[in-house]
Amino acid sequence: MSGNLLPDIRELSRDELIGFFRDHKETVFRSEQTYQWLWQKACTSFMEMTNLSKISRQLLAEHFSFHIAKPETSQKSKDGTVKVGFSLHDKWMVEGVLIPKEGRYTACISSQVGCALACHFCATGKQGFKRNLKYAEIFDQVVHLSKLASENQLPGVYPKAMSLSNIVYMGMGEPLMNYDNVVKSIEKITQEEGLGMSPQRITVSSVGIPGMIRQMADDDPKYHFALSLHAATDQKRNQIIPLNLKHPLSSVTDALKYYHAKTNKRFTVEYILFGNFNDSLADAKDLALFCINFPVKINIIEYNPVSNTGFKPSVPEKVKAFADYLDKRNLVVNIRKSRGKDIEAACGQLAANKEQ
Repeated sequence: MSGNLLPDIRELSRDELIGFFRDHKETVFRSEQTYQWLWQKACTSFMEMTNLSKISRQLLAEHFSFHIAKPETSQKSKDGTVKVGFSLHDKWMVEGVLIPKEGRYTACISSQVGCALACHFCATGKQGFKRNLKYAEIFDQVVHLSKLASENQLPGVYPKAMSLSNIVYMGMGEPLMNYDNVVKSIEKITQEEGLGMSPQRITVSSVGIPGMIRQMADDDPKYHFALSLHAATDQKRNQIIPLNLKHPLSSVTDALKYYHAKTNKRFTVEYILFGNFNDSLADAKDLALFCINFPVKINIIEYNPVSNTGFKPSVPEKVKAFADYLDKRNLVVNIRKSRGKDIEAACGQLAANKEQ
């Protein structure tokens, strides 16, 4: 067995690493060194593990490999946004996006190859579901995008180098349908023996799966949660999010009430404005009524058009009127401009074109 046919060493737990070295008559300390190389130094080959003996490195190479999500292609927008296509060991591709704004860098990362939810406005949804990402493959996206940020490979946008400030699980896939790997990836990103980032800088976004929202609440997450709502009535949400037919807003609302009662945390409601579909003042009233059930902040998001969906962005006048309506009702509202319009930065566009 060789190459990618060997198991990914990063799938081993700490205890399994200890057991491996014990079984091969190596000291337990070797497992700690290896663990540090994997998660704190984010190495991608055994030859990088320079404080291990050549024999130890050879031993590891004979039994394991690295299933790295490798940056294969990238696009840079004139607004500074960078979209990276990551090639996986089984030849699928996922995307990560680095977004500069107001002196910060945010990494938008993927959790699945494709998506089973088939939301009608989404490029990823048009691809169908291929597989879940392993937590190490999610971790790889963060490592690379963090490196891009710290090396300031965005000339002419921000002159001073900045490190990664935020991570959002809002790329390809539905994070709560790959919950275990998402949680494990957050552990590796936030633990001291990993990248050491604060969980308060991480947001997991979901279209709203009631059972998983409840499980997340029971697990007492330290990261933030965001609901991708996009329509505040079943009549309209059914038209754009097929999952809503199975989990209508009443069941999502009950789960969100449970989440707040259990965690005492405010969450974010994300609402993409589609021109002449969900951007009227009547729609704003429906959203306000939905949001009175719990303490939230609302992100109004400009739509980044995806071909062959039939959806278009709302016009600026309607965006302002929509946000003003909510603001006058004492709701916390932010307007998020679409980034990377010139580089297919909408979720799934780059990978879909690569697949074709």
